Amino acid sequence: MAAKVSRDFVLQMEGYGLATAEILYRMPDHPGLLQTFLWQEYDLCPRFPELNKFLEFWQREIEGRLHSVRVAHSGLIKPAELRSVDGMFLLN
Repeated sequence: MAAKVSRDFVLQMEGYGLATAEILYRMPDHPGLLQTFLWQEYDLCPRFPELNKFLEFWQREIEGRLHSVRVAHSGLIKPAELRSVDGMFLLN
């Protein structure tokens, strides 16, 4: 039986990192007030295709007008952390 690898791990191996966006938007009924929404997903820096898809959805489907978006990104698996192993030793 083959072990199934998680989607998140596969994305990280493909270069995706954890992106967090703090979205400030105007309340539909009270445009003078700002509300915060936090979005988090695996995404590719610096173009952020997943975040851009979400923001396009927001502008198309949600009444609250966007005020600003602040993004943080972290590559959880970095190339320096991966190295080949030449051998394995078992100690009993």
